[in-house]
Amino acid sequence: MTTALTAATARATVYGYPRQGPRRELKKAIEGYWQGRVSADELRAVAADLRRATWRHLADAGVHEVPTGDFSYYDHVLDTSVMVGAIPARHRAAVEAGTSPSGGCSLDGYFAMARGTQDVAPLEMTKWFDTNYHYLVPELGPGTVFRADSAQQVAELKEALALGHTARPVLVGPVTYLLLAKPAPGVAADFQPLTLLDRLLPVYAEVLADLRAAGAEWVQLDEPALVQDRSPAELNAAARSYRALGTLADRPKILVASYFDRLGEALPVLAKAPVEGLGLDFTGPAAANLDDLAAVGGLPGKRLVAGVVDGRNVWIDDLEKSLATLGTLLGLADRVDVAASCSLAHVPLDAAAERDLDPQVARWLAFARQKAGEIVTLARGLAQGTDTIAAELAANRAALASRAGSALTRDPAVRARAAAVADTDGRRSQPYPRRAAVQRAHLGLPLLPTTTIGSFPQTTALRTARADLRAGRIDTAAYEKRVEAEIREVVSFQEEAGIDVLVHGEPERNDMVQYFAEQLTGYLATRHGWVRSYGTRYVRPPILAGDVSRPGPMTVRWTAYAQSLTPRPVKGMLTGPVTMLAWSFVRDDQPLAETARQVALALRDEVGDLEAAGTPVIQVDEPALRETLPLRAAGRGAYLAWATEAFRLATSGVRPDTQIHTHMCYAEFGDVVQAIDDLDADVISLEAARSHMQVARELAAHGYPRAAGPGVYDIHSPRVPGTGEVAALLREGLEAIPAERLWVNPDCGLKTRTWPEVRAALGNLVAAAREVRSSLAVDSS
Repeated sequence: MTTALTAATARATVYGYPRQGPRRELKKAIEGYWQGRVSADELRAVAADLRRATWRHLADAGVHEVPTGDFSYYDHVLDTSVMVGAIPARHRAAVEAGTSPSGGCSLDGYFAMARGTQDVAPLEMTKWFDTNYHYLVPELGPGTVFRADSAQQVAELKEALALGHTARPVLVGPVTYLLLAKPAPGVAADFQPLTLLDRLLPVYAEVLADLRAAGAEWVQLDEPALVQDRSPAELNAAARSYRALGTLADRPKILVASYFDRLGEALPVLAKAPVEGLGLDFTGPAAANLDDLAAVGGLPGKRLVAGVVDGRNVWIDDLEKSLATLGTLLGLADRVDVAASCSLAHVPLDAAAERDLDPQVARWLAFARQKAGEIVTLARGLAQGTDTIAAELAANRAALASRAGSALTRDPAVRARAAAVADTDGRRSQPYPRRAAVQRAHLGLPLLPTTTIGSFPQTTALRTARADLRAGRIDTAAYEKRVEAEIREVVSFQEEAGIDVLVHGEPERNDMVQYFAEQLTGYLATRHGWVRSYGTRYVRPPILAGDVSRPGPMTVRWTAYAQSLTPRPVKGMLTGPVTMLAWSFVRDDQPLAETARQVALALRDEVGDLEAAGTPVIQVDEPALRETLPLRAAGRGAYLAWATEAFRLATSGVRPDTQIHTHMCYAEFGDVVQAIDDLDADVISLEAARSHMQVARELAAHGYPRAAGPGVYDIHSPRVPGTGEVAALLREGLEAIPAERLWVNPDCGLKTRTWPEVRAALGNLVAAAREVRSSLAVDSS
């Protein structure tokens, strides 16, 4: 790019930013509120401080237009449900019990929808497109009445404007909101929420008018659902929406934003809409937006916000490549601004805080703060010419070359082993029916066997011991004694409760991906790289920088110790290859399939060692299999082929009598049932409590031939289901899955729950299994 290709009006902006604060202040304040230690006013004050700090940092960095409305106490889709008045009937009493100072939904009502109470269930939760962020699914029906409540959006805009910032409210767009929604309980399953569009648009019009009155020049409406394959009716709904909103007299300028993939057939629809701007992703598969935009004649007279910096991964941007893309875009729109591909909430806050990383590696990384800096640099280069950023370009070239040439990224032995994999390495030695008979004889389990997913509550004593080990206050031997004590307690409890297949509780694990990443070559762990997964649940995704291998056993000691304490079978617990990739920041210098094969081979070694140590059941979790599914159908076949191959490669080396389990949760599984079948696991456990056994029906419709445990206890809510409730769910499950293939288990691991909740809930789960088991025996007699 040359100085002649500059755009004097180019500005830097972002769609969203990490919400938690540098020390996860928001998490601590919210959990303090739930526990009664923090007042509502104190929680709101923490939130306001975090918003102000974010805006100030972005402005000081040179970002010209900061977002508002991207902050959330729990989830931005739930915030949208509040904004449009889509409150489920069971939550209305809690919502109406009090209001916030700004006139919006009360905190207790808001959290009741998110987490439930002992009396009412929460909204269903599932994955936000192909990310590990979870949103709360709107529940709608023919009787839904929308009502505008813009209090939160207006209040946050006024906060930013009062501090002197140029601010742009960011809202979930009406089409995406309805496409993400599901029929409310009691509503016909074939109800289409999109039929409510004409009711919803006047509410959005009212919100837009409120924001304009509060001082908004621009409002961003996010429509990521339009990057998926959409029917003509859905595309027509998008055209009608933005024709209606675009022709309003009383509104701010509208920027419609999409991200995560190419817009494809939706691009000409939005390009022709009477709105003032579009935000497009130009990274990864969405790079095709560049040619697509040229093919529709660009955006004459409109603003284009160009997402050229990857907002979902942690590697530094190739600044010269992005400048070339921006230079091409200058001829396709009236004004080109620079942004990340999506909200920066999908990456950690600040790479500079990672002082334990090798300095050579650290220079390859960009978290949210560094990405904001890259965006500002690109905007300055676009507006003022590349001479003004010559030093930044030179440093960027050197860092990219350092990574490309580093020995840290390549291991010839790992690559040779992966290249030598044969088709037979991914196949069990016997088909499922024969294995199932052998396993029944070997394990001797009752009908409707009970188990848990893996993790148990991590006690204060355990967390303290882990912190003391990191700080050097105790040695490894003392820490391991604490872990053994936790395992003894977990095993003892399960025996007393009557669980049939036990787990060791995973007390030694900080996270289901990070724990393994810290023991595999090729991975880097962070200390402060927290990313919000849902609510107050934050994870530290490891960084996959090089080739992967397993130097030694990772779980065998603790699993074998647990098995030594009981005659009942104890499951070995591993995280599968796809999830190890999906919940990490993956390398972008080779195909994912190649990396998955390397991880699978490392896990295959661990599976073999577990079996050799006498572990009769081994669970390899793949909760991210559906999450990582490409958003467009064209890419799904290739993905599912390598993803299922990687799982089979990790698990197929065992004897027929070793039972392989897998686990998946909090995603839509209907369109990957064939892939679930292709995994060839002996038992699969899946989330089903919040979705009312939907997945069991999907498995039955497919003719799934293996054992399954659709969850009967929603572990993401503090409420304890009664025995009758669990038994009713089990009976629903039996309508889809034969009793000889039905397992009884919670939706997910129990790490986030308290011991009193777990004791009560698992007691009810076992009692329900026994009740239903007895009724089956009576029926068969």
